[in-house]
Amino acid sequence: MVGDARIDAYIARQADFARPILTHIRALVHATVREAGEAIKWGMPFFTYKDQNLCSMAAFKGHAAFGFWHDKVGRDDARQGAMGQFGRITRLSDLPPDAEIAALLAQAMALIDAGDRPRAGPKEPRAPLPVHPAFAEAIAADPAAAAVWAAFPPGKVRDYCEWINDAKGDSTRNKRMAQAVEWIAQGKGRNWKYQR
Repeated sequence: MVGDARIDAYIARQADFARPILTHIRALVHATVREAGEAIKWGMPFFTYKDQNLCSMAAFKGHAAFGFWHDKVGRDDARQGAMGQFGRITRLSDLPPDAEIAALLAQAMALIDAGDRPRAGPKEPRAPLPVHPAFAEAIAADPAAAAVWAAFPPGKVRDYCEWINDAKGDSTRNKRMAQAVEWIAQGKGRNWKYQR
C-alpha cells in the first residue's frame, strides 16, 4: 500500500482510542480495494476508487466515524448520531465484521463501475431543531451575531443547535453558548476549523 503521508499524520495526531480504529479501517479498505487511492478532503481522510470518492473516516474528541460516499450504499441497521453509516465508533468492536465492510466496499465499487452517481436527487429536508431559549437570548443580545444568525442556512443553524442542545450540563452549555455567539458574530459556522 502506498499511503498518503497526510493520512499518516492525521492518524498519528488522534486520541489513543481512535488510532487503532482508523488504522484498521485504512488497512481493510486497501486489502479489499487494490486500486484505492487516498486523499484529504474537507479535512478528513477519504479513499477513492477510479478517482471518485468511495468512503471516508474521521476522528473526533470522543468517537470515530466511517461511511460511504454513495447514498445507495448502506446498512439495514445504520446507526444515527454520527457521520457515516456506523454511528459513534469508540473501539474496534463497534465496527461490524470485516466481511460486512468488504461487501459494502464491493457494492460501492460496483456503483462507481456502473456509472451510478451519488446523491442524484434532492435530499428530504430535516426538521429544524429547537433553539435553546438561553442561546436565542444570547444571540439576540449581540447585534452582529443576530444579523449573521438570521442569514445562516439551515445546516449551520442545525450544527450549532445540536452542539448546544447536546451539552450534558449547564456549565458546558454556557461555555458552548458563549463560544458560539463569538464565532457566529465572526460569520463562522460551527465546524469552521475543519473547512479549507
